[in-house]
Amino acid sequence: MQGNRGTVRQKHWYEHVPKLVETSQRGKVTILWNQQVQTDRNISNNKPDIIIRDNEKGTCMLIDVAISGERNVIKIEADKILKYKDLTIEIQCMWNVKTKVIPVIIGATGIISKSFRKYVSNIPGKLKSRNYRKQPYWALHTYCGKY
Repeated sequence: MQGNRGTVRQKHWYEHVPKLVETSQRGKVTILWNQQVQTDRNISNNKPDIIIRDNEKGTCMLIDVAISGERNVIKIEADKILKYKDLTIEIQCMWNVKTKVIPVIIGATGIISKSFRKYVSNIPGKLKSRNYRKQPYWALHTYCGKY
């Protein structure tokens, strides 16, 4: 099946395999998938799941996606933010961008925190599903369409 850009589209959303680095046509946005960030100092947690760098707005988002077997998704969200604190500071200095961590955590039984929608609303693009509990992997393939 051909897409409107001449690329082969998968029949099912879960067959999608993202490119490691995706840059918009005008170079405004760069999306890094599962890439280690090279820093001047040694930072142990330097490989978030997704990095979205908006060169036009001067922002950077570190997105960490997880499906948790635990019920305490609020604690896991806080742990993810703390985990990437050093990397956030380093990226802000190196790339001169405002950086924030966006934890996307869903419990295995569909539990989400009260902050979940606030975090997700920061991710640019067109979300294909608002029913986050039924498709927890939506964040891995839906926000590239805006650019």
